[in-house]
Amino acid sequence: MGSTNGRVSGQGKQPLFSFGVISDVQYADIPDGRSFLGVPRHYRHSIRVLQRAVKKWNSHQKLEFVINFGDIVDGFCPRDKSLTTVQKVVDEFENFSGPIYHLIGNHCLYNLPRNKLLPLLKISSPDRCAYYDFSPTPEYRFVILDGYDISAIGWPHDHPKTLEALKFLQEKNPNSDKNSPVGLVGLERRFLMFNGAVGKEQMEWLDGVLQDATKLKQRVVVCCHLPLDPDASSKEALLWNFNEVMDLIHKYNCVKVCFAGHDHKGGQSIDSHGVHHRVFEAALECPPGTDAFGYAEAYDDRLLLFGTDRMKSTDMIFCPSGKSPRI
Repeated sequence: MGSTNGRVSGQGKQPLFSFGVISDVQYADIPDGRSFLGVPRHYRHSIRVLQRAVKKWNSHQKLEFVINFGDIVDGFCPRDKSLTTVQKVVDEFENFSGPIYHLIGNHCLYNLPRNKLLPLLKISSPDRCAYYDFSPTPEYRFVILDGYDISAIGWPHDHPKTLEALKFLQEKNPNSDKNSPVGLVGLERRFLMFNGAVGKEQMEWLDGVLQDATKLKQRVVVCCHLPLDPDASSKEALLWNFNEVMDLIHKYNCVKVCFAGHDHKGGQSIDSHGVHHRVFEAALECPPGTDAFGYAEAYDDRLLLFGTDRMKSTDMIFCPSGKSPRI
């Protein structure tokens, strides 16, 4: 699945663990189309990308788990087929020989309400939120954020979180079409209906998790469908309150990497506190015969991403605590 030739290797060590990654499959049994920017989208081919990914992940010597970064099916999927289409893609993921950890994205929520979506993705939460954490080894913790916690999509129309999101959009985006960034300047261009925010309870939960990880001396990988750094993403794809989330993350030294999807072209950056940001290239935008998925190896002092085809390989060497990153 890739070699370390020319890569910053783990210095001959075995990784602590390895895991697979893929984002924005957005499968639908419909003809190919284009994004609002005119980029071709291959709705039927994307499930083939996933099938090849699962085959490669299973052939790897040892992948502990796979993370799906959201948007499992596309918003153009006919609504009467949403349930069966989500189940079809979940079944493909289930062919992987280990655990699958799912994130939710906007296209997931266009198709199904949370009370139907989360059980299919095996995300158990009494309040229908989709944030959680897990530790594959004592040295690492993965934090899965729900970027649509405060959102105009996915919650019932009269839900407090829907009303809060609509009020926010009304204040921030003067356009009648709340998915239009026309007239919005710079970072304001993120205030679109297909994005969302992390709410107060989730922020308190995240604070507690990072406190605990600090005590345990764990390295933390934060995963969110929506990107958290403007230098790794287009402005239109960012989490509404990415700055608040990153201010909280920067209070601690435990977070080493932030992974995301949503911005299909992909991107990467190292922020002012030395945190690596990596936005994954979308499976949906792979022309037939091409792929976008990968796997990562975790070491004490780095994560190495081995990408396939359109997903670029990336070395993420952790900045020592208290030192400025080399950019």
